[in-house]
Amino acid sequence: MIMAKKAHKMAQTTTDFSLTLLRWFRENGRELPWRETRDPYAIWLSEIILQQTQVKQGWAYWERFMRRWPTVEDLADATEDEVLREWQGLGYYSRARNLHFAARQMVAMGGFPQTLEGIRSLKGVGDYTAAAIGSFAFGLSAAVVDGNVYRVLSRHFGIETPINTTEGKKEFQALAEHLLPSSDYGAYNQAIMDFGAIQCTPQSPKCVVCPLQESCVALRNGKVDALPVKQKTLKVKSRHLIYIYVRCLGMTAIHRRGEGDIWQGLYEPLIVNSEERIVNSDMRLIAKGVKHVLTHQVITADFYLWETDERPTLPEDYIWIREEDIDNYGIPRLVDKLLSFL
Repeated sequence: MIMAKKAHKMAQTTTDFSLTLLRWFRENGRELPWRETRDPYAIWLSEIILQQTQVKQGWAYWERFMRRWPTVEDLADATEDEVLREWQGLGYYSRARNLHFAARQMVAMGGFPQTLEGIRSLKGVGDYTAAAIGSFAFGLSAAVVDGNVYRVLSRHFGIETPINTTEGKKEFQALAEHLLPSSDYGAYNQAIMDFGAIQCTPQSPKCVVCPLQESCVALRNGKVDALPVKQKTLKVKSRHLIYIYVRCLGMTAIHRRGEGDIWQGLYEPLIVNSEERIVNSDMRLIAKGVKHVLTHQVITADFYLWETDERPTLPEDYIWIREEDIDNYGIPRLVDKLLSFL
């Protein structure tokens, strides 16, 4: 009898949680252009752009991509260089390459897949993205779990399992699926993500006016700032790069970065691995120790200008272009910053 009462109480709690979020969402949800359509292409594009990117910044890129490539067929017809160029400034460029590859996958499939398994088979799409697209575009019963969801669930239910462990991922995924309402899956997923982005924020959450304050374990126990828990596993390394911008009669030399390193597929000026290579008296230091922070690396770069009337001998993968044409090539944000010194 006692077990039955506990089960009933738990079911009631989870139902109240989901319904409260849906009510909150109807009054406070963000108005975003990709929410005004059921077009899976537009929704997929927004989800890929918003990986590792804030909505405010990603919005402009989404509009730019939709204007230039309004259908998946249009995007598939583009070259990778064109896609990387439009992506410039967003970082995590593997997303752009995956986006382009997936567009061609869909064209080969004959259209956008409409099952979770099919959506998950697309390059660059994981469990979260598949659940988001599936529930938003096709009304599939699938629970999203992103950073906002981890934060809301860990605080409300007092879960201290680290979110970046296998155990934590399984626990939060199971809870998220358990909390799905009997319908309106897409609306509920948007609700809990917006709740984390607007109400239950990482710093200074609005606990005083939170509709879930009475049932929030973290608020009751004074652990709002301590949750969610994340194990520290990230090792950040330092790296020093030396670039030489070669200027020769209105031309400059660039090459495309290869696989197995940062900024794969993007272009950069002449790069050398040691200051000992800077021996030409015509080379002039333009900027030194310019700092650029990535997730796993902190990069400092020195930038030299080499003005010459004769093209120097460079490695075979370098190409010569007109200086004014460099904007037609996708370049890393650090290189763009260095070029601004010219």
